[in-house]
Amino acid sequence: MKLQIEIDSGSGFCFGVTTAIQKAEEELAKGNKLYCLGDIVHNGMECERLRQMGLITINHDEMRRLHNVKVLLRAHGEPPETYALAQENNIEIIDATCPVVLQLQKRIKKQYEASSSGGSLEGASIVIFGKRGHAEVLGLVGQTHSDAIIIEHFDEVAQLDFTRDIYLYSQTTKSLDEFHRIIEYIQQHISPEATFKSFDTICRSVANRMPSISQFATRHDLILFVCGRKSSNGKVLFNECLRVNPNSHLIEGPGEILPSWLQGIRTVGICGATSTPKWLMEQCRDALLKL
Repeated sequence: MKLQIEIDSGSGFCFGVTTAIQKAEEELAKGNKLYCLGDIVHNGMECERLRQMGLITINHDEMRRLHNVKVLLRAHGEPPETYALAQENNIEIIDATCPVVLQLQKRIKKQYEASSSGGSLEGASIVIFGKRGHAEVLGLVGQTHSDAIIIEHFDEVAQLDFTRDIYLYSQTTKSLDEFHRIIEYIQQHISPEATFKSFDTICRSVANRMPSISQFATRHDLILFVCGRKSSNGKVLFNECLRVNPNSHLIEGPGEILPSWLQGIRTVGICGATSTPKWLMEQCRDALLKL
């Protein structure tokens, strides 16, 4: 019997990543030298494709040594210091920060300025539900001169000071369910004298993927989730596949597919994260057909 393979139409680059890659390709097509601050997307194979086109990936230390060049800021966004450094070193910024992230940075900055005096927060906590060290989170915390508190998981919420006002935000790619659990916990524990406000800043192009990827994963005997292992939303989406279909495997590319997975399998679903290029999922499909 012929193996049925379906590529999930909802998987692949989100709007923010697509825009960043388009901006890089346009600049490189002009023959210009272009640097990118950090991996343009959390996918090694797509980064390699762009590297071959001429994109040079740098870190913050390397950027400090550059002058009179063009640097692309990827969809994750950057803290204010990066823009200040660019001005100082006469670096032209090509800003591909995702509009959803940009909006969130502005909201946090505005809240910080409203809640602080003399450059520090007074009697209030700005809390960000996000992954420590993640590029987007560094950009968000940077809006508060690093005064914001990061909570990575629900079990850290109990450590907050519930006698203070709390303003809660979320990294755009975090789990909506976990965010709602955090909100409920704070509502139950906040002091009657303190103010609590939460702002649902989770990107719907990621949040809406959860129910659709869940339905997709239940339709197939085997799920191949194609994704770079650094991707935050990839981890969330893959765990959802695994929850509804234990026969799910996370792979970075076609080279990781094991023929033994196909024994007794009639249908295979191929899906991925917002950082997974369509061409990579197609390569995985082609590799399956060869097997």
